[in-house]
Order: sequence, then C-alpha cells, then structure tokens
Amino acid sequence: MDASADVSATVAVERGLSTAEVSERVRTGRTNAYVADTSRSVWTIVRANVFTLFNGIVFACFFVLFVLGRWQDALFGLAAFANSIIGCVQEFRAKAALDRLALLNAPRARVRREGVEAEIAPPDVVLDDILVLRAGDQVSADAVVVETRGLQIDESMLTGESDAVDKKSGDDALSGSIVVAGEGAARVSRVGADSYANRFAGEAKRFSLVASEVRTSVNRVLKWMSWIIGPVGLLVLNAQMMVAGGWVKAWENGGWVQAVVNTIAALTAMIPLGLVLITSITFAVGAAKLASRQVLVNELPAVEGLARVDIICLDKTGTLTAGDIAFDAIDRLSEGVEGVDGALAWFGAAPDANATARCLREPFPLEAPLDAVAYIPFSSARKWSAVSFATGPEGAWVLGAPEMVFGDAATDAVTALGRTVTALASSGRRTLVLAHAESRISEEDVAAERLPEALTPTAVVTFREQVRPDAAETLAYFSRQGVGIRVISGDNPRTVAAIARTVGLDVTDGFDARGLPENDAELGEVLEQNLVFGRVTPEQKKRMVVALQARGHTVAMTGDGVNDALAIKTADLGIAMNSGAAATKAVARIVLLDGRFSHLPDVVAEGRQVIANIERVSMLFLNKTVYATVLAVLFGVLVLEFPFLPRQLSITDGLTIGIPAFFLALLPNTQRYVPGFLRRSLAFAIPAGSIIAVALTLYTLGAMQLGVSEPQLRTGSTIILAIVGIWVLTVLSRPITRFKALVIGGMFIALVAVFTVPILTAFFQLVDPGEEAAWLVTIVTVLTIGAIEIVRFFHRRYVARSLAAA
Repeated sequence: MDASADVSATVAVERGLSTAEVSERVRTGRTNAYVADTSRSVWTIVRANVFTLFNGIVFACFFVLFVLGRWQDALFGLAAFANSIIGCVQEFRAKAALDRLALLNAPRARVRREGVEAEIAPPDVVLDDILVLRAGDQVSADAVVVETRGLQIDESMLTGESDAVDKKSGDDALSGSIVVAGEGAARVSRVGADSYANRFAGEAKRFSLVASEVRTSVNRVLKWMSWIIGPVGLLVLNAQMMVAGGWVKAWENGGWVQAVVNTIAALTAMIPLGLVLITSITFAVGAAKLASRQVLVNELPAVEGLARVDIICLDKTGTLTAGDIAFDAIDRLSEGVEGVDGALAWFGAAPDANATARCLREPFPLEAPLDAVAYIPFSSARKWSAVSFATGPEGAWVLGAPEMVFGDAATDAVTALGRTVTALASSGRRTLVLAHAESRISEEDVAAERLPEALTPTAVVTFREQVRPDAAETLAYFSRQGVGIRVISGDNPRTVAAIARTVGLDVTDGFDARGLPENDAELGEVLEQNLVFGRVTPEQKKRMVVALQARGHTVAMTGDGVNDALAIKTADLGIAMNSGAAATKAVARIVLLDGRFSHLPDVVAEGRQVIANIERVSMLFLNKTVYATVLAVLFGVLVLEFPFLPRQLSITDGLTIGIPAFFLALLPNTQRYVPGFLRRSLAFAIPAGSIIAVALTLYTLGAMQLGVSEPQLRTGSTIILAIVGIWVLTVLSRPITRFKALVIGGMFIALVAVFTVPILTAFFQLVDPGEEAAWLVTIVTVLTIGAIEIVRFFHRRYVARSLAAA
C-alpha cells in the first residue's frame, strides 16, 4: 500500500463517513436495519395458543359434532376457542408493553461521522461506519478494528469463548459482543441480516424459552396424554359401539352417532387444555404487571426464576448505593512530587474514564491538553490504569485501587498509605491511590499490562456514595422471606462492609477476594460463612455465583457495571439496573428501568405468586385429567355407556375448574417455590382423580341396578361431579379468604342455576334423577368428599415434608 493510500485511510478513520456517503448507503439498503422481535413474535404467540396438538383434537371433535347436528354438545369447542383468544390477547398485551419498554431502553451505537462522535440507534448504522468502542458498549454490527488502546471484547455469548479477547488492528469485532476494557474504533464490515449475530437469530433475540420446570412439567403431561389419548379413545369407542348393539348394528340403526358423541365426551375431558392456557396467561400477566412497575422482563419464563431465588448477590455500587459518585477529598502523601493535579485531571478527562474517574473533572480541570505516549487503560480485573506523557508531568502515573497497586502494604498500619487507606475505607468512602514512578511506561509494560517498577504513593483520593434510601427496607424484606444476601463488590472490603452496616447487615469486616480459595468447594464454604466481599474481579463474581449454584442455591445477581455482566449472565436470574452498561442489560433477564432497588421485593413476590398459584390450579386440571382418563378406561373395559354428554361436562369443567382457576392464578401468594412441582401436584391429582372415577363408576353400576333411565343416570353423574368438583376447588383454595369465598360461592350459585332454571336444564338435558337414585347420589357424593379430605390430609403432610427436606 502506498503512502497516499495510508493517508486516505487515516483521514477516513479520523473523520468517518460524510453525510452524503451515509445517505448513499441508506438509499442502497446497506444499513444495519434488521427486524428481530425483542420478545415473542406474533406468530409464536398464535402458534403456542392455537396450533397445538390438543387444540387440533378439540377442534376436530367440535367439527364432527357440528356435522352430526349435535351443536349443543360442541360447547367445549367454543370454550377452547375462547381460551385460545384470551391467551393470545393476554400475551399480545404483554408483548406490546415489553416491546415498548425494550425499544425505549435499547442500546445506542456510537459512531464517528464528519469527524464528530454521535450516538445513534443500532439500525441506523451503515456499512463502513466507524464505530467508537468503549468499555460497556455492545458492538452493534460486524466490524474490523482500526484503532485500539487496550481493547478487550467478550464474545462468549456468540462464540462460547469465556475469556475476553484482546483486539488488535485488523481483528474482527462481532456484533452482539461486549467491550469489557480499553477503547478503540472499528470499521463496519457487515450489517443487517449479514452480521454474525443476526445470522443466528435465536441467539440474538431477547426472548427465549429458558429452562423452566413449570413449562417442562406441563409439556411432560401433554406428552403423556398424547400417547394415552389414542388407545383410550379406541377403547371407549369400541365400548360405546358395543353398548349400541355392536359395530354392524350400531352403524345400521344410527346408534353410532351417540357412540361417537360419548367417545368425544371422554376424549375432551382427558385434555388439560386449561392448564396450558393458565400457565401462558399467568406468565404473561406477571410480566405485564412488572412492566407497569418499570421492571422489564426480557424472558417471560424468567418469572418462574423469581419464585425460586434463595440467595441474591448484590453489587454495592448502583444497587445498595445510588451509583452517583462524588469527589470527597484528597490526602497528599508525597509533597515533593510535582504534577499530581495534572495527572488526576488527565485521568478524569480521558475519553474512556469510568464513572469514578469522571468525578475528578470538576475538582481537577484539565488546563492544557496532555499527550499520552503510553497508556494502559483501566480494567475491571486489574482495577488500575497507567499513563506516561510526552510533555507535562514526568514519569509514569498509576490510578487505581490501593490494594491492587501496592498489595498488602495498602492495608498495613505501619505505612502512611496503610493508615490512611484503612481509616478512610472504614468510614465507608471509596478510595483510590495515585502512584508515581520516575521512569516512563515501557512498550513491554503496555503489552504485558503490568505495573511500572518503583512506584511511590503520592495521594489517596476519596469519593462519597449515597446509600439508597430504600436499601435497608429491601434487605429486611429479603431477610424475612428467607432469601440470603451476599454483597459482592470490587471496592475495598472495609468500604463495602461499612456500607453494608448502614443498610442493616450484621457484618464487621468484608472478606478480601484476593484471599478466596481456588478450589470451588472451598469457595462455596467461604460464601456460606461470609456476607460481604470486596476487591472481587469480574471472573471471581462469576465463580462465586457458580459455587453457590453448586451448593444447591438458586442465585439472583444484580448489578449495573460491565464488570457484573459475566456473573449476571451466569446467575439463575440476572437483574440489571437501567443506568448500567448496555452489556449488562443485554445479558440480564430483568431490567429495573427506573433503577429503584425497592422493586426487587415486587419482582420476587410476583414470581412467587405466579408459580405458587400455577401449582395450586394445576392440581385442579390434573385431577380432572386423571379422573377423565381412569373413567374412560373403566367404562371401556366394563363396556358401559359413558355417563356424560359433552355439554354436561362443559358445566363441571367451566364452573368447578376453568373459571375459578383463572381467578385463583392471579391471587397474592408469597410461598417460595421449591422444585418438584409436578410430583407434588400429581401426589394429590392421581389419588383424588382415581377416587372420583371409581365413585362415578360405582354410581353408574348402582343406578343400572336400580333401573333408572339414561337421562336420569347422566343427571346423577353430573350432580356428583359438580358437587365433588366444587369441594375439590374449596379444598385446594384453603385457607378461604373473602375473595376466594366469593369465587367459590359464585360458582356454586351458577351450578344451582344450571340445575334449576328450566331453560338451562332443558339445554343440558338434566332431569329429576328419581328418589332412589337421589339417595344413591347423596351416598356416593358424601363418601367421595370424605375420601378426598383424607387424600388432602396426607397430601398436605407429604408436601410439608418435601418442602422441609428441600
């Protein structure tokens, strides 16, 4: 390449694209615009709520009954259709709220155009734009690095490489990756659908079906039923045809019509459609309610994670404290060293200065530009930065955490530095040391990112942090709820401990993370015994989360800095402050949009309400699935006519399960979720459902012995199932509150109306069961209710033991 080309390239990098060049690229479609939903797509929502296997079965049955002219028995189809519509509408509303919030809080891209830096929306980036990259930024399009000063990029979300990668000129910077240290510039090489992240749309989208025990359990039930429903359906159909006189005779005399109707009644009762609906709605409503409180849920199933959290790890800055740091004072240690104020001014004015360094700009204004000939940018892992100037303050200057620059000497009371740092840190103030070396930083020092030799402490600079007014109350809430607290910070352990004491934690000193064991098992033991940790590196934060998870804890991690991103991504539930870096918000499942720490109790409470209520209503639906399946098998084996019309089952389904379950799923519930959701639900549903099925079978056999008519037998079966269903609803709703009593009472009044209002009794084909059958109905109902109370008695003790063991 000739010299003129070099000059041209240099000018292009320094100036970036012109307005005309940007317009030309926009006109030709070379922009970074890419349509990718930040939450579930419309088609995904419709498919999940409408186009399912069991909806297919239901709508097929609905169509068959409609063709046969038995539209009265096709009510379950209308109910399934309404359920699908309700599910779609609820999720659409949640999606709209989440998409609006995600759009307002999307990361910005920093570009250089016409020699001026500007922040634009990522879709507005065009091919050949010059991206300006600084710590905490998310790379918005694939690019080639053209400038670098200690630039390190974390590509783990894209490539799986866990360590940050040092970038040199000519290296690729992949879209979606995170700048974790240093700064640089990169020329955009691929945009839109051609970029690395967008070619893997599943990784790039915010919404994904994360690991969820509730979803997994529901899907497992659906899978079981998909295997069972075919054989059971054939068994029931055969029995109904036999009751009608055999396959040939039933086909000749038209008895096959009633056989098909009875089979459809059995099949539709077996499908737990409502459970899928309630799960989807509850997740969506939980996310929407949190959105109204300025809490953005990037992944709906993350709501479940809220319920399971038993340890929450907090970063001090931005979480316990407001995150607004102010300069406090300077303690000069070496009066003979010149250039202290100038060096501090340069660190404060540096383009990649972090929030702490920027606080130096007002007390130490940069009076004249200083040319840095060697510079080691700040890194969260090192916790220091260093610079040497061409003119001005001579030698090498280092600004960083005292313990990371001077080691144990920074806390040794024998030295002046140790006495000063210890006293200041114990008062809760953040401390930095400015050190000086006579010789400049060498190229080898820059390459190896090592401290210059023969450093002398020249000043200790302190900063004040404002403790959040809601922090103490929030931590007290977690304490009452049995959620453990770990404060994990990169600051001085004494400073962190002092802040922790002001918010009510019973701690004396913080644990210095430089002394953490390398063995993960030993690290877990240290984490169990200590609450506050200081001088923690980003990699250590991630290791601490993993160590707690290895000990069986469900861990939430909160933070706002790029140094929290790895731990937030690794935690079971990552929570980011909206004031934090784009990198941190990108990997978090939940973002506190107004940065209020006091929302965390709302977050945890909402999660517990969602999952505890899903567990409660799942017992209603699974109980129905069990009794319908057992009943179908028993009547198929015994060759009995099915004791219900589909329209009669619609009564019990709607008034004892579907409608009340919708209300119960949205009630307050503070119980912390413990794994084993499906096992606990089936522990009630299987014995209770089996008892109901056996009771209905015995009633049918008894009614046949009494010689009652088929309409009377069906009416008696419907009465038994309705009363027992209301009782099951009552049992699972305990303790009964005023609202629950209103719901249960309303359902009971509706059932009474169905059995007494002439137009309804005629429609549902309900008749007087007769005196003898009425006594049989009463006896069977009382015995069934008694048996269910016994089941619930033992079930509650089983659940209590399993929760205690967990």
